[in-house]
Formats: sequence, structure tokens, C-alpha cells
Amino acid sequence: MAEEVKTTCFEGNGVKRFQVFLQLSEEHKVLLPCLLHNILPEEFKRIGLDKSSLDVLGVGSGGGEMDVQILTLLQSTFPAVPITTDIVEGSAELTDNFKALIAKTTNLQKIPFAWHLMTSQNYEKQSKAKGDMKKFDFIHMIQMIYFVDDFGDTIKFYHSLLKNNGMLMIVIDSTHSGWDILWKTYKKELAVDAITEWRASAEVIACLKSQGLKYEEHVIPNPFDITECFDPSSKTGGLLLDFFTLKANFHQSFTPEIRAGILDLLRSKCSTEKDGKVIFNNNLSCILVYA
Repeated sequence: MAEEVKTTCFEGNGVKRFQVFLQLSEEHKVLLPCLLHNILPEEFKRIGLDKSSLDVLGVGSGGGEMDVQILTLLQSTFPAVPITTDIVEGSAELTDNFKALIAKTTNLQKIPFAWHLMTSQNYEKQSKAKGDMKKFDFIHMIQMIYFVDDFGDTIKFYHSLLKNNGMLMIVIDSTHSGWDILWKTYKKELAVDAITEWRASAEVIACLKSQGLKYEEHVIPNPFDITECFDPSSKTGGLLLDFFTLKANFHQSFTPEIRAGILDLLRSKCSTEKDGKVIFNNNLSCILVYA
């Protein structure tokens, strides 16, 4: 489907950079136990109480690694209740990866999936144009709120799609995390393409308060080793720098002064050094927004 807004950065080499980041940070491995054991079980019991069916919406679900685990938990919590799932994802490559993962996950093959290969903004436009908007019991937006133009309107729209007792889950980088420090310090150089305005947990919470929405925040620490970023000969380090800055080639995309400044910031303000390793602050915030 044709895109009317800026294209996704998660195609081709962009997917490769993303996968290097996930491998090194183990972000999904850190997130999943917190979500599946500490946060979602009780929330799902509350959401699904006395429901004859459950409808789930994933926005920016990528390759579906998180979705399949979340859906498996929901399915095991309510084994007799039919579940439907809608997925909004702008990357054709990641959507194909998601579909392949579903094909290998036997328990999810009974769940009907509706695939919306488009950005969140286009999904919002199309939903409003139809007038008859589908409502959901659980909506999740994991690491995607950076890529919308007006995140306040985006939150307001998706919150309006919640059914009774429903919940919107937003996962985003925490304020004062390494990402937050890097992108706020170098916003002029970095916030020019896929992300045009940086926001972290504090901006989202301020927005929720301004809209009078009830929410709860869970901070999830996720430090990881970025020492290879400081080895100019490291291919992995180069790909990680590309992902940090969302540039096709970090070493060619900036002036020597900006490159040096970013590397110094990553080492001195975004990380701590331990046993000769540079450990990046990759703290995450899981924000639960209630209907």
C-alpha cells in the first residue's frame, strides 16, 4: 500500500542495524520476563474478566517477537475465549518476518490476524475515514512512539479505541537514559529523518497528565556493552552507531567534530565504564494507560 507519510527506516540495511541492536542489548529478552511475569498477568485477568471475546492491536509490532509471547500469555489466561489480532506495521520486511514466526507458532494459528501494512498515521486516517472504528481490549505500542509526528494526537486516538476495562501499553526509552541524552543533545543533527522530534518517558507522561488519563509506569533497567562502538575497525560497532543515530553510515554522515562529540557523549554521559567496558544506559519505561 502506498505511503503518504515518511517511509519506515526498518527495511533492508535498517533491519540489519536493528537486529544488531537487539542482539547486543538483548532488549526483548529483558523486556519479556518483566512483561510476562510481573506486569501483564494480573492486567490481563482484569481486562478479560467476563469478556466473551478479546481484541488485540499491535502498533509498530516489527517482526512480532514480542507479540507472539504476549498473545500466548493472553491465550493461556483465557483459553476458551476467542482472540482477534490486528497488526499495524510500516515495514514489509518485518511484517514478512512476523508472518513466518506465526507459521512456526502452533498455538497462534487459530487466531485470525488482520495485517495493516502502513504507518500508524495512515491507519489512523483510514480508520477515521471509515467512521466505524474497531475497538480493542489491549493495544500495545512498543518502541514506536518516536516515529509519529504528533504523539499527543496518536495517544488520544489509540486510547479512544479502548473497550471497557481496556488498556494501552506504551514501551519507550526512559528519560535520562543514554538514548534520551544522545538525542536531546544532538537533536539538530539526528532528528531530521524517520524521527523528527525526540520524546522519552517524561514527555509521554506529561501528555497523559494533560489529557487526564490514568496511567502507571514501570521502569525496566537494561544496561548493555557498547565497547565495540569505539573500535573504528568493528563492523558490529559501526552498525550499532548507525542504529543509535538512524544513519546509513555513521562514519560518513557527520563531520569529524560531530562524530567525535557523539562518541565522547556515548562514553561519558550515556554510559558508565566498568572493567574496561563501556556500559550503555538503555533503561526502558513500560507505561500502562487505562481506559
